[in-house]
Amino acid sequence: MNPQSARRSPLIAIVGNPNAGKTTLFNSLTGSRQKVGNYPGVTVERVTGRLQIEDLDIEVLDIPGLYSLNAVSEDEKVAADAIQGIGSPRPNLLVCVVDASNLERNLFLFSQVADFGLPVVVALTMVDRVEGDGRKIDLSRLANLLGVDVVPMVGHKSKGLPELREAIARNLDDPKCPDFEIALPDALATKIASLRELTARSGADFSKAEVQKELLRRGEDPDSNLSMFPELFEAFAVARADLEKEGYSPPTLDVGSRYDWAGMVQRAAITEAVEPQKRSMTDRIDAVLTHRVFGLIVFGLVMFLVFQSIYSFAQPLMDKIQAGFDWLASIVSPKLAGVPVLQSMVVKGLIAGVGGVLVFLPQIMILFFFIALLEGSGYLSRAAFLMDKLLGWCGLNGRAFIPLLSSFACAIPGIMAARVMPDQKSRLATILVAPLMSCSARLPVYLLLISAFVEPKYGPLWAAVALFAMHLLGLVVAIPIIWFLNKKMLKGRHLPFLLELPPYQWPRWRDVWLAMYFRSKVFVKTAGTVIVLMSIVIWGLSYFPRLGAQKEAQIRREALVSTPGIEMADVDKKVDEAQLEHSMLGGFGRAIEPAFVPAGFDWRITTSILAAFPAREMVVPSMGIIFSLGDVEADNPGNLRGALREAKWPDGKPLLNVWTSVGLMVFFALCCQCMSTLATIRRETNSWKWPLFVFSYMTILAYLAAVAIHQVGVWVGGI
Repeated sequence: MNPQSARRSPLIAIVGNPNAGKTTLFNSLTGSRQKVGNYPGVTVERVTGRLQIEDLDIEVLDIPGLYSLNAVSEDEKVAADAIQGIGSPRPNLLVCVVDASNLERNLFLFSQVADFGLPVVVALTMVDRVEGDGRKIDLSRLANLLGVDVVPMVGHKSKGLPELREAIARNLDDPKCPDFEIALPDALATKIASLRELTARSGADFSKAEVQKELLRRGEDPDSNLSMFPELFEAFAVARADLEKEGYSPPTLDVGSRYDWAGMVQRAAITEAVEPQKRSMTDRIDAVLTHRVFGLIVFGLVMFLVFQSIYSFAQPLMDKIQAGFDWLASIVSPKLAGVPVLQSMVVKGLIAGVGGVLVFLPQIMILFFFIALLEGSGYLSRAAFLMDKLLGWCGLNGRAFIPLLSSFACAIPGIMAARVMPDQKSRLATILVAPLMSCSARLPVYLLLISAFVEPKYGPLWAAVALFAMHLLGLVVAIPIIWFLNKKMLKGRHLPFLLELPPYQWPRWRDVWLAMYFRSKVFVKTAGTVIVLMSIVIWGLSYFPRLGAQKEAQIRREALVSTPGIEMADVDKKVDEAQLEHSMLGGFGRAIEPAFVPAGFDWRITTSILAAFPAREMVVPSMGIIFSLGDVEADNPGNLRGALREAKWPDGKPLLNVWTSVGLMVFFALCCQCMSTLATIRRETNSWKWPLFVFSYMTILAYLAAVAIHQVGVWVGGI
């Protein structure tokens, strides 16, 4: 490697078909040195990482998976632009991930990538699957036919990774571009030759591939290289029209030529098995898991087991985290006793607020662990296939399942992922219902209320059922809403769904742990930034203005007179409750309480709801701050569940029970409480109309559902 190349920081991009092994390869190369952002000017997720080879620090870009560079959806256009360096630096090297078990289809994309004239290294994945089917790959012949280095990989076992690193370093130092010829039909080849001669006379130095590309695209395309040579537009348009008059479609000729070439390469490089192969294990498993009846049953059971595990396995860790924050509060509180304002802010604001969220970190980690596990095994593609049948009648196809599934982690990447939808109407419909999916920020609310009211009465099994139901609720509600949007507003149509089902395999545990780590890191970062700030704000609003010594003394006298023998701790509690009502937060909550009384919510719950509109993560911290101000049990200052169970209406009735807690969970499940989500919808739709529509319909839906549940509880005598 020469000194000049060692000093620069090159960019390599990983490109390939979906499910070809791109993510596994990217994680293997970069490990934990990854960063998530957006492509310039758009909100499609951009994942980059760093790769160190000897003294060369390399930036690695993971490009969204695509089948063709003839972009149909927004994410495919972003991928094509990234390869060409449009709006971002042009890669120094492309690592093209090619699935050996589907070589012909993968080589179609490779043939298009080769047209850009960039150096390419082929990472040949799924080699073990090909060999397991009794077929043989002639790697030397394949490399000669493609004109580039070909490195066989077995991603989940990290086989071939050292060889790939060597090939990357070698091609950065001594680039090797694809070298092959695709035989074109005579009609197309003749037109390309004459147009190339014409462009040369006009001063346009177009290669054969560039002339072919311009002939196959629309002349008015703003990205066309002909924009610099307007006099050539007519010549290309005439050539295109001539081919059509002869009965040829230029795009069809191009696609057919590329697939003919890819088929030739596959036949030359792969020797088929002599004996016919038996039905594969994947096919036998899919006979059950993709069945229209049994597949849905298995899917429901799998999801239930996931949420049962979330609820059961994390409890010991939750208890330890809660005990840690309780211990921290007991240590800090006496040291700040001389400054009551600071003591309250730190103990009941910061510690109660941040601790109230971080206590749910184990559940978040378990949820992301199972999502990564199911994805790595190949099962999530089957889930998308099953969802196509469920979503089809309302106007969407199974492709929408990926954005909706992403929204269970966070609505923002789910909304961004809607760019995979093939048309604008289905994309908009997916965006408008994505916030209905129960994101990880809602999970702490469910767990808090379920552990406080459902589990003590009905046991852990029904607690898991309730948790599963809350996550299923958003999808169940989304289906009729999508139907209404498509039939009455957007007038969309159901589009065919094409999906490659990858083979089942053991997940690569490194990928599972990395996925869990990065998602948990985002959750903790939110707790350390947004929640710290908002906790201080909510504490300040609930602490000021103060009652004053005279008013406080009056409350104490009234408590002692009205309740003979009352404990001083209970007197202090009445003072704290009066102080909370007197505060700015309490005053605001009192003013709007009448609107939420039909749902069974008092001013404290109402205030917590409103405090969480900037970010759903603030629901539990705001409750912790509001309810802890009336809790003087020094031996357990973080017992929010106990505080909720003991909370009363002014007439002494319990504030919350099973019915009201379910109504509160449903409200949070259906309400759009996230300013970042609304801002993302605004960016994606380029209009304020749609975020306002989402906020309005979800808020109304959540309110009506909560009122209905509470009123049913009153009617059946549960309240």
